[in-house]
Amino acid sequence: MTTESMDRAGEVVSDSMAETRKMLSVRGVFGEAYQVGDRTIIPVARVGGGAGGGGGDDDKGGGGFGSGFGMGAVPVGVYEVNAEGVEWKPAVDVNRLAKGGQILAGIIAVCVTLILVRRH
Repeated sequence: MTTESMDRAGEVVSDSMAETRKMLSVRGVFGEAYQVGDRTIIPVARVGGGAGGGGGDDDKGGGGFGSGFGMGAVPVGVYEVNAEGVEWKPAVDVNRLAKGGQILAGIIAVCVTLILVRRH
């Protein structure tokens, strides 16, 4: 890889990291507040992500570089601000509850099966 290519690869990786940092800021966690009647609602999310990149060359004079980043966000609740004060209202993740129920049902089924097998 030439020095110019290495410099360009470094710029691309640096740019990706800068964009990721922006997305993972407080603004990415706390959404824009909005009014509902006399209440102010502030949405909150769990945000995570990362970035990386690299480059190199081979024995035949070829080379390249690449970078990428990814992120995800899951709503966790809202802060409700009104004349009485601030109240936290957590979000209910129905998919997570359903998955937990399926796991519990599976464990119960295995236990019942083992009990029935021991009796015979």
